[in-house]
Formats: sequence, structure tokens, C-alpha cells
Amino acid sequence: MSSIIKTKLNNKNAAQKLVNKHDKLTHSENMKVVSHVQRDNDEWIINTLMLENIDVPFKYKRKKLYQSLQGQRVNLTYYPDIETVAGFEIEVMSVVRIKVS
Repeated sequence: MSSIIKTKLNNKNAAQKLVNKHDKLTHSENMKVVSHVQRDNDEWIINTLMLENIDVPFKYKRKKLYQSLQGQRVNLTYYPDIETVAGFEIEVMSVVRIKVS
């Protein structure tokens, strides 16, 4: 078996282990990113993704800026969360793990 196939299987197994361990986690594969915004928040960079045919933002934090994921296909492990913005509750998906497909 090639090392690329082994790596993909290991990544899929790692995601599956996370989902099995935490019942609120969801894993989705090959999702197309239509919008990727990165903004500074103190010492963190907040990343917000919008995915094709999904109206809920996917958010995660990183220490550094990364190249844009717009137009890329990604595999995500995430859970639903609620954020309050200007007194309104908004559903968001908090990303635990993200990989380019």
C-alpha cells in the first residue's frame, strides 16, 4: 500500500476516533469552501468558512495567517455551537479539525 493511501486512511481513522469518542462531533468530507475570511482577535486569527449549500458559518482559531481556502475542498470535524452577536443568538459550527481534501 502506498504511503499516500496509508496517510489518508490514518487521517480518516483519526477523525472517526474523534467522532466515536465525542457524540456531538460530526465529520464531513469533500466540502467546497465558497468563502474564507481571516481576522485578528488579540493573539489569535479567527477563521470563518462558508461552505457550498450550507447557510451556517464554520469557525476556528489559529495563531498565524494561512493561505485562503476559498475554492478548495476540505474535510471537517466540527460541532454545533451558539454565538451571541448584538443580542442575537446565531448558530455556528466550531471546527475541531480541518484538512484539505
